[in-house]
Amino acid sequence: MRITVLAGGVGGAKYLRGVRQFATSAGRADEVTAVINTGDDVTMHGLRICPDLDSVMYTLGGVIDTERGWGRAGETWRIKESLADYGAEPTWFGLGDLDIATHLMRTQMLDSGYPLSDVTAALCQRWQPGVRLLPMTDQRCETHVVVELDGTRRAIHFQEWWVRYRAGIPAHSFVQVGLDSATAAPGVLEAITDADLVLIAPSNPVVSIGTILAVPGVRPALRGTAAPVIGLSPILSGAPVRGMADACLPVIGVEVSAEGVGRFYGARKDDGILDGWLIHQTDPADIPGVSVLSRNILMTDDDATAAMVAEAVELAGR
Repeated sequence: MRITVLAGGVGGAKYLRGVRQFATSAGRADEVTAVINTGDDVTMHGLRICPDLDSVMYTLGGVIDTERGWGRAGETWRIKESLADYGAEPTWFGLGDLDIATHLMRTQMLDSGYPLSDVTAALCQRWQPGVRLLPMTDQRCETHVVVELDGTRRAIHFQEWWVRYRAGIPAHSFVQVGLDSATAAPGVLEAITDADLVLIAPSNPVVSIGTILAVPGVRPALRGTAAPVIGLSPILSGAPVRGMADACLPVIGVEVSAEGVGRFYGARKDDGILDGWLIHQTDPADIPGVSVLSRNILMTDDDATAAMVAEAVELAGR
């Protein structure tokens, strides 16, 4: 079975641990490809940072800081402190000493002309994630948020809105700079069209999954693949399990609920992307044209998450 997962961020990384466990259980030889959001990418202190790619790579490589949910375990912050002593901005985005090594390698390779997909493959040689990681695009695409600051409406990088302001400033809209002219990274469209099963991780529907879907060619590939497309709701009991999707969904007019997100993705028969939708047992969801399965979908550990993947396979079989 060839499984392709669309994912982004910490929730996507945690889900992929379960997908990997499912794929390797009982002697299975499933092939897993993860298409990762790069709209959160940013350049700071001259370094190219890919938060979602790194969160997935570190998580699957077994070196993630489980308490923070991001960055390297055993991290130190001497470079960050030294930069602050110089008064170097931004001070609100912390780069750990171990993490900087990854960003240095990535930036050096990008500056040498290697595309992001090749750079990602090279970095994964170090961590052996057990899953093929593909950036959604090799082109530079960055999500910006239109906000009002000091009485003036302007766009700031998503990372500033998310990390510095903790999404506390109301967003008027989200703009993916560079996305219109981007192309899917090598292997992305093939991973979708050639898959036996496509899974939509419980990542932020607006700035993670929504950004991947906006890459030219991705949505048509999802609509055209022979594989069932099954999503896992990121909303449980009317709130996101992690992150601040509840600050993003109302901006695009989507209800913060399992049904709201499911209807936002829509059924494939009605120009959407879903065939099936897994929701938590406490949530109702009526999504025309989509098979809905209600289960306990709390990702408490890898076993529980692998069981959810098994549920998705069962739903796909229907």
